[in-house]
Amino acid sequence: MTSISSISLSGMNAAQTQLNATANNIANFNTEGFSRQEVVLTAQPEGGVSAGVGTASEPGASLETDMVSQLQAKNAFLANLAVFKTQDKMAGTLLSLQA
Repeated sequence: MTSISSISLSGMNAAQTQLNATANNIANFNTEGFSRQEVVLTAQPEGGVSAGVGTASEPGASLETDMVSQLQAKNAFLANLAVFKTQDKMAGTLLSLQA
C-alpha cells in the first residue's frame, strides 16, 4: 500500500507538470506554428497519479483553457500540500504519543 505522503506528493508533482505545460503554452501564445501542450493524468493502481505531457489534438492557442488549467493546477497543488502537511503532523503526534 502506498503511503498518504507518497500519494499527495504524486498529486503535487502532477500539478507542477500541469503548471509547467500551461506556462509554456501561455509563453508561446503568439508563436507561429506552436502546438499547445496538454497534460494527461493517470490514476495509479496503488494510489496517486502520474502525469504525461503530449501535444494538443487541435492546433492553435487556447488562452482561456490554459488560464483555467493554471488555476486548477494551483488549487490541486495546494490541496495535496495540505494533505501532505496534515499527514506529517499526524505522524509527528503519533510518534510523540509513543515516546
